[in-house]
Amino acid sequence: MVLVTDALSWLVWPAIVALPLVLTQHHMPELHYSNLFPREWYDMSPRDFSFWGGETTWPSPLGLSLGIGAVVVGQIFMLMYFIFLARPSGQFLAVAAEKKGKGKAGSNAPIGEPGPFVAIQKDGARTYDLHEGLRTHLAQPGGFLMLGAYLIGTWMFGIMPKSYYSFAGGINWVHVAMQLLIQDGAQYLMHQVEHIVKGESDLPVIGKVRWPFNLYAASHKPHHRFTNPRLFDAFDGSELDTFLMIIIPLLITARIVDANVWSYMAFGSLYANWLTLIHSEYHHPWEKIFRVFGLGTASDHHVHHKLYSYNYGHLFM
Repeated sequence: MVLVTDALSWLVWPAIVALPLVLTQHHMPELHYSNLFPREWYDMSPRDFSFWGGETTWPSPLGLSLGIGAVVVGQIFMLMYFIFLARPSGQFLAVAAEKKGKGKAGSNAPIGEPGPFVAIQKDGARTYDLHEGLRTHLAQPGGFLMLGAYLIGTWMFGIMPKSYYSFAGGINWVHVAMQLLIQDGAQYLMHQVEHIVKGESDLPVIGKVRWPFNLYAASHKPHHRFTNPRLFDAFDGSELDTFLMIIIPLLITARIVDANVWSYMAFGSLYANWLTLIHSEYHHPWEKIFRVFGLGTASDHHVHHKLYSYNYGHLFM
């Protein structure tokens, strides 16, 4: 039963990129994007839609719509995994631990070695109403609202590099990996800056520096009120935090990697959903393997939320 549960859990990763995978595969031609959408709705060659590029037309919203749709589909599969597999399994283990007298109510940490769906922190996972958690996750202005505005604005106003408007080819996984690495690297630096820049900060080499305001308190501190985070806390912070740690790195990443629209979709869905999964209150079945390759896990990120001074990376450690 455990092996079946683990196998089902791993399926969440291809499911996260299901939309671009399905639309670019050739095994079922009826589902290929070229047979679903009129040819005039998309460009096969890179096209510069910027104001300085000489274009007098607006970009087709098809790529934008599919990109947002890819994240939505990824979120649906990720939430299904968490709600129907991870969360009930974790709660079952907590009850089992309590009945055996091995832990206090709400704690499932004392059951043997850390494994799939065991609570990450020794005090156990927080108890909360599932509907409240979903509402909190989906209604954050610093989360999907800001990211949606960024995607719409940069796409429709031609701010994205011209390669991003091209439908030619399928998902380039090298480009996806590069985007994830650069995004996480830039986010790591912004994360460090947010933690360092307070009213008075000690900077390496420079020494004491007096700042006009406490950047940490204004940006990242609201997110750090969760010392034992749950999956639904992923985007619960401030709008300034989202701008500094997500929007700015996204702009940098787009200027470095000349990806096409499909690679951009796969990256966007993987990034948004991975960022959500590392806030989970339970261990995931893939965590041991992820650690071997230096990939970020929920356990790694809980260390940061609990101790503040470690694990500033999100997707890579």
